[in-house]
Amino acid sequence: MPVAQLDPLAASIFSFLAIASLLLAFVMLGSRWLNNYLYAFAGESWMIAALSAMVGYYGGFPELYLIALLTALFRGLLLPYLIWRIIKRLDVAREIHEILEPSSTLVAGAASVIFALIVSYHIGESLGVSGNVVVLALTIMLAMKLIGFLMLTARHEALSQILGLLVLENGIFLGAQLLVPGMPTLIEIVILFDLLVVVACFGVLVRYLVAHVGSTSSLDLNRLVG
Repeated sequence: MPVAQLDPLAASIFSFLAIASLLLAFVMLGSRWLNNYLYAFAGESWMIAALSAMVGYYGGFPELYLIALLTALFRGLLLPYLIWRIIKRLDVAREIHEILEPSSTLVAGAASVIFALIVSYHIGESLGVSGNVVVLALTIMLAMKLIGFLMLTARHEALSQILGLLVLENGIFLGAQLLVPGMPTLIEIVILFDLLVVVACFGVLVRYLVAHVGSTSSLDLNRLVG
C-alpha cells in the first residue's frame, strides 16, 4: 500500500513513530553526556524497528518483519552494547570538545527541521504527492541527516561522531522504510552489517588515539600526521 493512501490510523501510528525518532535525535543533540547519546540512539533504533514492522503489516511486506527484528537486535542492542563497552574502557563520560553549546546546537537543529520541511514540501509538490505522511517522511529523513552532519561537525569527541554517523544513517533508513518499503531485503541486511564494520573501525580509531595521543578527540588526529 502506498504511503500516500494509508488509512488515518496507520498514518497516525507512522507519524508518531517517525516524530518520536526525530525527538530522540534532538535528545542526542542537546546533551553532553555520552550515556544519554547511547540511550537515545537505542530508543531511536527501536522506534525505527517498530516502524518497519508496522509498514510490513499495513503495506503487505512480510519481509519487513525480518528487517524489523534485525534492526531491533543490531541497532537497538548490539551496536549500543559495543559503543557502551568502548565508553567504559576509555572512561569517557561526557563531551568535552565542542564548537557550539547544547542550546545553540538545538537552535541549529530546529532550523534544520524547518529547512527540511520547506524542501520536502516542494519536493512533494513537484512529484505530485502531497500526502501528509509522505511530506513528514521526507522531512524527518532530511532533518535527521542534517542533525547527524551537525553532530559530526559541531563535536569532536570520536564517540560522539560515531553516534552522529549512526543518526545520519538512521534517517536514511527511516525514510526508506516509509517511502520505498519494497527495497530489496538483501540490501537492507547488508546495510545493517555495514554498521557493525563502521563501529568496529571507529573503535580501533579511538583506541589508537588514546594509545598515541592520550585523547579521544578527533582534533588530535592532526598530531598523528607524519
